Amino acid sequence: MGVPEDLLAAAKQCLSERGYARTTVRDIVAVSGSNLAAINYHFRSKDALLTQAMIETTGEAVREILKSFPSDSQEWFEAFWTELIESFRTNPMVWQANVDTLAQAAHLPEVRSHLAEGQALAQRELGKRLPQEDKAGAQVLLTLLIGLLVRWRIDPDNAPTAHDLTVGIRSVAEAATT
Repeated sequence: MGVPEDLLAAAKQCLSERGYARTTVRDIVAVSGSNLAAINYHFRSKDALLTQAMIETTGEAVREILKSFPSDSQEWFEAFWTELIESFRTNPMVWQANVDTLAQAAHLPEVRSHLAEGQALAQRELGKRLPQEDKAGAQVLLTLLIGLLVRWRIDPDNAPTAHDLTVGIRSVAEAATT
């Protein structure tokens, strides 16, 4: 691996151990074995590096969850949410980093731009699960995912379960067609 890859791997590790807000450039440098100037040289800023690390980590997690379900299965929807919620439990710092990054986006245009790219990628991956890769349906899934993540980080005991989401989306779909 080269310096950019080392920095990205270190940023991912720091995100999972410390979260977005508590990760410093010194933490990343210590884990990567590189120097402070390398972050700015390769990524322009700590925020850009952490955002890239968060996007990659989240994308990898969502792709792994999606890969485990056959695309023609009627049960994939509830199974996806079950696996995603389990990922919230087993990788809390990675998902907290997502929430932290969302909060940073309002203040940092570069972070907002990276997040928009990451959301477009997530939307495409989610859309592959729908008939004819339905863009509107993928937008709804991504919105549900982000909303569930925020609800889960705030109050996991009262956040909807996978079954709640499945039943609820069916109810909303029925209401929308009547």
